[in-house]
Amino acid sequence: MFSQLGDKLQDIFKDLRGHGTISETNINDALRQVRLALLEADVDFQVAKNFIARVKDKALGEEVLRSVTPGQQIVKIFHDELTSLLGRDAAPLNLDKPARILMVGLNGAGKTTSSAKLARYLKKQGRAPLLIACDLHRPAAIEQLATLGRQVDVPVYTPDPQEKNVRRSAAAALEWAAQQTGNVQIFDTAGRQEIDTALIEEIKGLKEFLKPQEILLVADAATGQQAVSVATHFHEALGITGIILTKLDGDARGGAALSMREVTQRPIKFAGVGEKLDQFEAFVPDRLAGRILGMGDIVGLVEKAAEAIDEEEAARLEQKLKTASFDFNDFLAQFKMMRKMGPLENILGMIPGMSNVQGLSVDEKQLKRTEAIVLSMTHEERTRPDILNARRRQRIARGSGSSVTEVNDLLQRFNQMRKMMKSSGKMKKMMAQMARMKK
Repeated sequence: MFSQLGDKLQDIFKDLRGHGTISETNINDALRQVRLALLEADVDFQVAKNFIARVKDKALGEEVLRSVTPGQQIVKIFHDELTSLLGRDAAPLNLDKPARILMVGLNGAGKTTSSAKLARYLKKQGRAPLLIACDLHRPAAIEQLATLGRQVDVPVYTPDPQEKNVRRSAAAALEWAAQQTGNVQIFDTAGRQEIDTALIEEIKGLKEFLKPQEILLVADAATGQQAVSVATHFHEALGITGIILTKLDGDARGGAALSMREVTQRPIKFAGVGEKLDQFEAFVPDRLAGRILGMGDIVGLVEKAAEAIDEEEAARLEQKLKTASFDFNDFLAQFKMMRKMGPLENILGMIPGMSNVQGLSVDEKQLKRTEAIVLSMTHEERTRPDILNARRRQRIARGSGSSVTEVNDLLQRFNQMRKMMKSSGKMKKMMAQMARMKK
């Protein structure tokens, strides 16, 4: 997410840090490039203009110009202002009783999937969510919500197929909810266009009837320049309380996040960072600002690791490293452990300095080929890689759909990794920390 904007900003600030002294000319040149980078990332013109004005005002202060490290000072100012633009503090949901959440947004923004993701998230927090289908215009959406509800093991209310009145359907849903043990109600509404007055009036009536604590605008991160009008229109009509940004993993620009938060003054509460139901996380502004500027997000990385890494498995791998007996079975286990943490591009972005390393990228196809090669080995070959002679390598290549050269390359990298692990105390220490992470 924000990869295009992040790359450009990091290049700009790298150049700024290279100057021994900072002048007004240096700052103006840098901010001119920053403004262009923001506009290219689909940030609204007025939002970008106001943001640059705030940064410039602080960057030209005497404290910065007289600082020993003015370049670093300006990056800090930019980080702080970017955090402020994104919302500064993470905003929790208001789940006071009766804890009703109304999900609204344009067609195709991802409301139904986000409703299920939010239900799963709340369930992990110890809540008992209920999903309620209120999209009477698209039967497929009702079926989709029912399917997703089963996947996350959350009860779903599906309206009568003949029902066309959304308020009457909501009243029936509340009667159903009263018979359940749930304590948070998530209402998935029909997608609507800004110009569709009838549907906007329908959802305004639904809001008046339900009186929800939260009205969350679900918006596609790739909305682009339309983001401001979408956010403004829904906010004026409904008084939204927060935003869920979807498809952040697929949009390199991400300007919608900066624009929507600024024009509505409502927090971005959650972000969808992948298609899977577990790829959904609370939006933390200062962490994202750090990732955009190449500073990483160590706290987020540790949280993901703590959730994904099995304590016993990490301890077992640590022991294998200590005894220098790391084999392809362990390699495969480590590979799967990393996969659980989410897309590896996102993981790299959380490591300070990694996002701006030239030429560093993750080829998902290559990763799948690597996994296929290991899976094509017999148990004995994985346990004793030294027995992999030319004939065995040819068989593995055929079985995995790879070339012998690719098999040889993997073996070479594996042997190098094993040597590094054998001699590196840091690697062993890291594995020990991972094993203790969940204690």
